[in-house]
Amino acid sequence: MKYKRLIVCGDSYSEGMSDEIINGQYRGWADRIADVMAQEEPGFTYVNLAIRGKLLKQVIDDQLPVAIGYVTGPDTLLSFHAGANDALRPGYKPEVAQALYAEAVRRAAKTGATLMLFTVLERTGNTGRGSDVWAARFGEFNKIVRTVGAEVGAIVVDANNESFFSDNRFLAFDRLHLNAEGHNRVAQALLEKLGYKFDPSWRIPLPPAQPTPWIKKRLISALWFFTFALPWIWRRLRGKSSGDGRVAKYPTPTSWPV
Repeated sequence: MKYKRLIVCGDSYSEGMSDEIINGQYRGWADRIADVMAQEEPGFTYVNLAIRGKLLKQVIDDQLPVAIGYVTGPDTLLSFHAGANDALRPGYKPEVAQALYAEAVRRAAKTGATLMLFTVLERTGNTGRGSDVWAARFGEFNKIVRTVGAEVGAIVVDANNESFFSDNRFLAFDRLHLNAEGHNRVAQALLEKLGYKFDPSWRIPLPPAQPTPWIKKRLISALWFFTFALPWIWRRLRGKSSGDGRVAKYPTPTSWPV
């Protein structure tokens, strides 16, 4: 099927952080696949409601009703990906998040749209206790994604099937979001799965990394802590989010490319 509309719900991953910036907006994998989808379907439109920092319930309450209103049928591809920010919070309740996620997917499926769901990469190439907690939490969360995805007949995109994605050179300096190469690889993988033209080189792993001197590693880690980790902690202490005050980059059906 060639889709006439792409609707994207989610957080920073779907917004496109930290890809290249075009016209003041992060590009991201969703913009990249929209570029190709538009070439094959005259009148193609694109909606991207994703906003960085949003929690699962915020995506469900604020974005999903809008997305549902724009669905025109099976020729609408509705992408839904949320829950990662919840799992990073100290008070994370997996049973609550999983129930919310499953109910939202079933609700979206009733629209007749073609759904696209994502698991979260469990091993990102980072190491340490935090990475182990990440892997454990998302290992459990991914089970509900696969289960409810199969239940409603959604397209489930599982990066965990491609081990080379655990190369942290696909991550931006913040060690959390994809960089431009990471977003491009995801876009090409999605285009292949959806049946569009794609670059098959996305499956080729990066060449072996050169060893980094110990002192450089320490300097990079210190810079990372003060640039990203400390501001994140400060926001959490104040109950703030990186998405506060932000609006979606394409909140209504937009003829693509702009």
